[in-house]
Amino acid sequence: MNILVCIKRVPFPGAKFLLTEDEQEINTRNLSFTIGPHEECALEEAVQLTEQYGGESTVLTLGPAESHEQLRDALAMGVHNAILLQTDGQEWNAIATALAIADTVRGLRDQGHNFDVLLFGNDAADTGGSQVGIRVAHALDMPCVTGIKALEIADGIGEARREASGGWEVFKVSLPAVFTVKEGINLPRFRTMPGRLKAKRAPILTIDPQWSADGFTKVRLKNTPEQSTQVEILKDAQQASLRVAEILREMQLL
Repeated sequence: MNILVCIKRVPFPGAKFLLTEDEQEINTRNLSFTIGPHEECALEEAVQLTEQYGGESTVLTLGPAESHEQLRDALAMGVHNAILLQTDGQEWNAIATALAIADTVRGLRDQGHNFDVLLFGNDAADTGGSQVGIRVAHALDMPCVTGIKALEIADGIGEARREASGGWEVFKVSLPAVFTVKEGINLPRFRTMPGRLKAKRAPILTIDPQWSADGFTKVRLKNTPEQSTQVEILKDAQQASLRVAEILREMQLL
């Protein structure tokens, strides 16, 4: 079984975003990057499936040269191969990203490298978008199940489950197929030192993807207004208790 996992290089959660002067890009100078939580679970799922059924797993990302860091992080988890669709750092929209991934899958298929399962995070950790996996499935004419919390493979059939009110929805689809994974499907493993050393030496296939101008046109980026908070430090216990009671009365809670 051959599995492809598509990940995205995203800023660490909670990071403060600063925009460039022209408001077209995010200033990444002081940002640290990681793999989104949904995609970490997708990586772990790929490693577990290949451990159970055999075969190889491949991680793919579209981004600048610095994305090598996230690819090697995935390799340290036990993924076998890595592919970088290298860009100049410009942000690609969901349509362009999906078309580039689909073109890469077709190119590898023409070379005799077929994927039985394509895994994506259910949504991106930075934009919250949930489009790329679905668009790739459409472009490749593959069945797609989104938001899954369990996946089993048997006799060329993928059985995926996702949570529904009061129970589970169960889907059985023929492979090859696309699945978008939600956090909680598994617990991603820690990267071991031997794994990191092996990943550091592993080759990464680099491909120049073709940009597609389809889709929306970006006008500018805009930061959301920051919410102000007020903190009042209370002193000794007696004064604090009196002040707490006063505040509760002001809030009409007493």
